[in-house]
Order: sequence, then C-alpha cells, then structure tokens
Amino acid sequence: MKKLSAKGLKWLKGFHLIAVACWVGGAVSLLSLYFLKDGVSDGNILYGINRSVHHIDMSIVVIPGAIGSLLTGLLYSLLSNWGFFRHNWLTFKWIVTSLAIVFGTLYLGPWETTMMEISGKIGMASLQNPDYLYNQQMNLIFGTFQVLLLIFTIFVSILKPWKSKK
Repeated sequence: MKKLSAKGLKWLKGFHLIAVACWVGGAVSLLSLYFLKDGVSDGNILYGINRSVHHIDMSIVVIPGAIGSLLTGLLYSLLSNWGFFRHNWLTFKWIVTSLAIVFGTLYLGPWETTMMEISGKIGMASLQNPDYLYNQQMNLIFGTFQVLLLIFTIFVSILKPWKSKK
C-alpha cells in the first residue's frame, strides 16, 4: 500500500492529536461535572448536570474523539512505516484503545444513561436511589481509571518505552 508523504503524515498526526485531545479532555470534563452535584438542591439542576454529561459524552466530544483516535490510528498504521504491531508500545496502544472503546460502550455509557434517566424521572430523590448511586459510583471509579489509563497511553506514545519486536 502506498505510504503518505512526510507532510501528509504531519497532517494525519495533527488530526490524531485533536481526536485524542477531545477524547481525554472530554473524559476529564465528564469527571469534573460529577463534582457539580455536591450541594445541588433542585432535581432539575441534577438532571441538567446528568444530561450535560450524557450530551458531552455521546454527541459532541468523547465518542467522536474516541472514534477519531481509532480511525486516525488505523490510517497511521496503514499509511506509514509504523505498522500495527511492529513495536510493543504500538501493540499496547491498540489494546488500550480497543478495550477503552468497548468498555465505554458496554459499561460507562449505559451507567451514565441510567443516571440521566433516573434523575429525569425522580429528581433529587435520585441521590437516595440505590440504582442511581451504584451507577454513579461505578462511573466515577471506572471513568477515573480509564482517564488515567488514557493519559498513561499518551505518555507511552511520546516515550515509546518498549523495544521493537524482533
């Protein structure tokens, strides 16, 4: 397959970095919004926070950033000499990216959607609802872990710490 020129690779790298920034920055923003719930006394505000989290995640930042990261990474592997699994650090990035997208799709997203739906129905009573509290706790714990893992993966990409496969 034909490879991109140096200028083409720079453009691709730029788009890849924008996608990664959206994914990680959006995820950090989602975690930050959870702390706005402290002291909320109006069910509509609680629902508004949960709906904002859902919208940022599903529509405008996180999912588009994750998919953009995956697609630009795919293009980078196909259209450059880096390949898919030539280096251990690349293999690590593929594993983390794939698992993070799958985990977000199967767990983080549904937990977040459930919180939005519950708070939309019962307002402030959500903060005593076991289902809401469970979903909130799981999203906070595993969302934080995922953000930290993605940040670590950024540094793996920069430092390229593991030697090439023979």
